[in-house]
Amino acid sequence: MTAAPRRLARATLGSRARLRWVHQLLGGALLMPFYLLANTVLALFVPGTSIFMSPSIGWQFATFALALPPAAVTGLYPLARPLMGGAVRALCGVPKEELDPRPSRSWAARVRTAAWYVLHLLTGGIVSGMSLATPPAALYLLVLPLLGDHGRAHDTGWVAFFRGPGLALAPAAGLGLLALVVATSWAAGSLLARCAPVLLGPTPADRLAEAERHAMRLALRNRLARELHDSVGHALSAVSLQASAARRVLDSDPEFARQALAAIEETTREAVGELDTVLGLLREDGPASSAPAPTLAGLDGLLRRTRAAGGEVDCAAPRDLEKIPPVVSREAYRIVQEGLSNALRHAGRVPVRLRITLDDEDLEVTLENPVRPAAAPRRPGGGRGLTGIAERARLLRGSAASGERDGVWRLSVRLPLRGDAR
Repeated sequence: MTAAPRRLARATLGSRARLRWVHQLLGGALLMPFYLLANTVLALFVPGTSIFMSPSIGWQFATFALALPPAAVTGLYPLARPLMGGAVRALCGVPKEELDPRPSRSWAARVRTAAWYVLHLLTGGIVSGMSLATPPAALYLLVLPLLGDHGRAHDTGWVAFFRGPGLALAPAAGLGLLALVVATSWAAGSLLARCAPVLLGPTPADRLAEAERHAMRLALRNRLARELHDSVGHALSAVSLQASAARRVLDSDPEFARQALAAIEETTREAVGELDTVLGLLREDGPASSAPAPTLAGLDGLLRRTRAAGGEVDCAAPRDLEKIPPVVSREAYRIVQEGLSNALRHAGRVPVRLRITLDDEDLEVTLENPVRPAAAPRRPGGGRGLTGIAERARLLRGSAASGERDGVWRLSVRLPLRGDAR
């Protein structure tokens, strides 16, 4: 057998084709209650008919057509989509990524599911009927030349075509009928497999909603990463420096060591509170922490803890920091916190110049510190602080710039006071 016939045989008689044929038989079985209901309704309203006898082929097709509308109504049930999707994945070979496993939530999804159900029952009814009626007729035609007079005794209807010389064509006609069933089943299965992602997959509205939910989850993850990096990261850096300073002067300057230990206690207390606030964003089964996020109103405490860690900070800020909008004030606090933490971590005990200016439109934060020639080695896994600062500024429609010039590292951030957060 050459390659082309082998591929044709595999496509029409292979395991996938057989599973799709079973799927269509399932559709025919699901159609039967609606077919019997339609047959009963027609028998009640058409004189001279009976529910136990179909007068003609036309009657059967009319009953078949009448059975589809009530089937479409049942397809509107929300749970119909995951049930049908499971059968499609198992029997039609459609990847689960192309189907929506959730119940239908909108009328658009329900209508598409109902359309799929009607298509499944329509093709399933046709293939099931052919699978039941055609094989006996095909077998009869295959053995008709061997029956002799017994076969000619039944030369009625369509069998009469094979009288005389036409008898030699009976086996070929039988094989043709079987091939017709196989071809019809293959075509119907391919049609259902092609239509399944369109009718049982996510609607455009579902895809848009899922994209929005993904964007919200990503934004929340980025927010949590920034908060943890700026709050807990800063606290750990400050505690490390404070403990190091206390250890060096423990014998020579006990008073400074006590101040450093007190600063460690205060820093860790603040860090635990901020950590609880951040983790509150993750709790879905309980209330979030009521501890407010720090703002520029707590700038003095931040400067005190930084100085206790060995930093020299020269700060110039307006007195009315409490009047800054809360969102802007929170983000500005985190930016100052991260800037001071970077200075301590990378430059060491160098003087830091902090300037906060405020006008009717913008809040500007500027931090400057000299760069030591032998700066501390870069911490593995670090480098996200400046990225977080830029993200915070961008979310408030502001800007951030940083860089070294003439031996001085400068961080400059502008935050609009009336800019809506994105």
